[in-house]
Amino acid sequence: MDVTGTPAGADCKGVSEILSRVGDKWTIQVVVTLRAGSQRFNAIKRQVGSISQQMLTRTLKTLERDGMVERTVRHSTPPQVEYTLTPLGHSLSETARHLADWAAAHRGQIEDNRLHYDARQL
Repeated sequence: MDVTGTPAGADCKGVSEILSRVGDKWTIQVVVTLRAGSQRFNAIKRQVGSISQQMLTRTLKTLERDGMVERTVRHSTPPQVEYTLTPLGHSLSETARHLADWAAAHRGQIEDNRLHYDARQL
């Protein structure tokens, strides 16, 4: 019996939304990039590589809204903006690092499986 008063499936919907957001290709790359410490926008863009300026802006704003990134404006000429992971963002980065390690360790096996599967489809 559900005593919380939450409609059935509502919790799953919220979890799915969060997983969709944090599992996004750009989110993971930005979070992993910021593991090393605070960085400015262009430094993040260079490290992430093929991300557009618009997509990086959108990703950083989403991460800031979710409380995973903190945006700091340095009042200088010109103003400098730095992005830093919050404790919540660091906890995500640890999980992302484990997932990246798993992917690297199993990449060859997955590629072999794809080749075998594709060969059977011919």
